[in-house]
Amino acid sequence: MRGVVTAIPLSRGHHLQLLQSGAEFFPSLVSAIDSSTQEVRLETYIFHFDRSGEQVAAALVRAAQRGVAVYLVMDGIGTPTVPEVWIQFFAHAGVNWHHFSPLGRLGLLVPVRWRRLHRKLCVVDAQVVFCGGINILDDYVDPDDGPLLSPRFDFSVRVTGPLVVDVHVAMVQFWGRLQATRQLERLQLQGARETWKESAQFPFGAGGAPPVADPAPHFGSMAALLLRDNVRNRNRIERAYRKAIADAREEVLIANAYFLPGGKMRRALIHAALRGVRVRLLLHGTYESFMQYHAARPVLGGLLAAGVEIHEYRVGFLHAKVAVVDGHWATVGSSNLDPLSLLLAREANVVMEDAPFAQTLRTRLISVIDSQAVQLDPLSMAARPWQQRCLDRLAFGLMRLMLFLTGRRY
Repeated sequence: MRGVVTAIPLSRGHHLQLLQSGAEFFPSLVSAIDSSTQEVRLETYIFHFDRSGEQVAAALVRAAQRGVAVYLVMDGIGTPTVPEVWIQFFAHAGVNWHHFSPLGRLGLLVPVRWRRLHRKLCVVDAQVVFCGGINILDDYVDPDDGPLLSPRFDFSVRVTGPLVVDVHVAMVQFWGRLQATRQLERLQLQGARETWKESAQFPFGAGGAPPVADPAPHFGSMAALLLRDNVRNRNRIERAYRKAIADAREEVLIANAYFLPGGKMRRALIHAALRGVRVRLLLHGTYESFMQYHAARPVLGGLLAAGVEIHEYRVGFLHAKVAVVDGHWATVGSSNLDPLSLLLAREANVVMEDAPFAQTLRTRLISVIDSQAVQLDPLSMAARPWQQRCLDRLAFGLMRLMLFLTGRRY
């Protein structure tokens, strides 16, 4: 096996299963929840109560009804409301759920509200983990625009092995902090701040301890969990990408929904292309919003000029956040390569050193590039009308101004 290309230490003993889009992800997730005996923890940006979402919600209710401790966290922007009928179902079954950082009256006018819960994680009985980019959202549904003509293109990975413990610890601690913050706010409203300081010691292990995973065998895939937060893990996911790209010798293949990397990541991709590595990007290619489309154009032009191949997926909604390097290193997760994911949001990726897994993922990406994507032409990009290029620069400048207001540089 080739040397590990990420600075993050990987542990051996994992079993990895690639799951493409909701068609593969939701049956596996629901099956795991239905098999749970102790505890289910689920975090997601979007929990949409469509056909697929209701299947997951019903599985959570069934688990809680048979005595399983169930903890659910949804982002306050991605999931602004929960239908009243499901609020009642959750309450009667005993599902514990929380909205992360609701917008409040001022909404996104408060820069701190730009920091979102974007990771998609589930851990069941401290034995199996799901991590990826797939929200609890049907493949053919857009929460804002209605039905989609083709399924959303996305991935998740099902993992058993040592990193399950890391995921479980992270999710338990996050839930504990959310509940401690909620309790503190409640007590402050009651004028009881001193009471909190003296007496409130919220246990991070709320809900009882699940069974400890069996010791990992001395075989199996090498993998690790990478988190991105605003405390100790500000740059772990980006550093892992950059290290893998810097060590690449043959090929870098990245599929990313929202692609607007910072200077260090752009330089890593350009340097790889200049030293003869084939660098291919598969990006979401349809217009969603002014910022999403135009702010990325100056970056794409510079990469094209350096020899990076860029392919746009235009037949549907590409939501994937995955990469394969030299056919043996891979990552699957929630982190886009844009300022929101890399600087502001809570994200989670799994990185792997496993040639069979990486080759499976690569095959699926290449199939889409060959049959469903349009390759951008460097000359055509450089010759875009000046009005379009002005809009590009305006959007890019606005993006940098927004980051400046949060105290971040990009």
